Amino acid sequence: MIQQITKGIKISVKTSFQGAFLKNYKTHFAFTYHITIENQSNDSVQLNSRFWLIKNSLSKNEIVNGEGIIGKKPVLKPGERHTYSSGCLITSPFGAMSGYYNMINFTSTKTFKVKIPTFKLSAPFALN
Repeated sequence: MIQQITKGIKISVKTSFQGAFLKNYKTHFAFTYHITIENQSNDSVQLNSRFWLIKNSLSKNEIVNGEGIIGKKPVLKPGERHTYSSGCLITSPFGAMSGYYNMINFTSTKTFKVKIPTFKLSAPFALN
């Protein structure tokens, strides 16, 4: 598990390989990631949007950004956590993801970025 704390917000990430399949005559590798966002600060916060950089060892990197996470904009009071799962497809057995969440602190009304630590995507059959 990979973890990082930014401004009192702890991000924990766990990944798993789901398998490989052919799509449009190209092999794709499927990965899921499970993320826990924990508010260790003294203020209530809300996640508004996300930014992802998906690195693929055999092709171009992909950027994904948008509103919320899986259709939600969770509000976290001090001590609360939100967990969700999502996934990605890449065209190589190795890759990585990193990014950040844009959040708002309800006490100060200021927006801030919470770093998502870089985590590796690797198919177990491809490892030594």
